[in-house]
Amino acid sequence: MTERPYVLLSCAASVDGYIDDTTDERLLLSNDEDFDRVDDVRASCDAILVGANTIRRDNPRLLVRTEERRKARVARGLPESPIKVTFTARGDLDPSAKFFAAGDVEKIVYCSSAAVDKCRDRLGDVATVVDAGDPVDLDTVLADLADRGVRRLMVEGGGTVHTQFLTAGLADELQLVIAPFFVGDSGAPRFVGTGAFPHHPGNRMRLDEARPIGDVILARYLL
Repeated sequence: MTERPYVLLSCAASVDGYIDDTTDERLLLSNDEDFDRVDDVRASCDAILVGANTIRRDNPRLLVRTEERRKARVARGLPESPIKVTFTARGDLDPSAKFFAAGDVEKIVYCSSAAVDKCRDRLGDVATVVDAGDPVDLDTVLADLADRGVRRLMVEGGGTVHTQFLTAGLADELQLVIAPFFVGDSGAPRFVGTGAFPHHPGNRMRLDEARPIGDVILARYLL
């Protein structure tokens, strides 16, 4: 690609690499201080992307929480929160999910070609639905976002999405927060799945920052 947004992956995981457990309750991996840091990162981005499974499982709002940061964005001529982005193979997202219902910001759904018509029937009133190939092609997604003026994209998961961006070599930065406990359940979702990653023992990522935030640790890697 000749042009794409700067892609920042943000994730919190347990010491043993899990981003959730297998209960119906959302697992809180971070703390209030780090949630505020993530809010600041969100406010610095043009768009936030999560996978369709994250919308179904976690029902996130994906909005800038702090009033001061929302006002600062508006003062710069930006919407209060970044554009919300997802992609889906089946197009079966719920239009009443908070991703679509919360916040007066643009929502974009990149959909596989085979499901575009169904997806537009379901979501045409609440989001812009874009044909992104079959299967969904991340290069197409990033090129379209760049054409829409997105220069900085924050990817907040889940594990399948992180795996896709990392194995494709389409991530520029990884912000990984480590929570001080174990999940210990092989059935729980992990930070990444199986794949051929460009960063491996022979090609290590560059550590740009490591610092404690309360009882968690933030590691920032440049890829």
